[in-house]
Amino acid sequence: MGNLFKTTIGRLRIIAYLEGISLLILVFIAVPLKYYFHNPSLTKSLGPIHGALFLLFIINTMSVGIEQNWKFSKTTWKVILACFIPFGTFYIDKKILSKLNL
Repeated sequence: MGNLFKTTIGRLRIIAYLEGISLLILVFIAVPLKYYFHNPSLTKSLGPIHGALFLLFIINTMSVGIEQNWKFSKTTWKVILACFIPFGTFYIDKKILSKLNL
């Protein structure tokens, strides 16, 4: 785990994991609490955190893509698309990011 902090791809993987967790909590816990139980407190607190992680993931993906000379049409767009889909960041980590040289 400590090695992940030393490389840009490792840091991207950590951000992807955190962004994925925050999206799952929002979609499967916070939003049902808000609309079915009329309790918006979790969406109010987690929404901005997820938004910041989302932007951080996009910016870091573009940065790593440029650094690693990824072709946008082959790799970068897939990594960016993953953050819009629940479980997408976990899938993209397993299929692409974990296989790159750390």
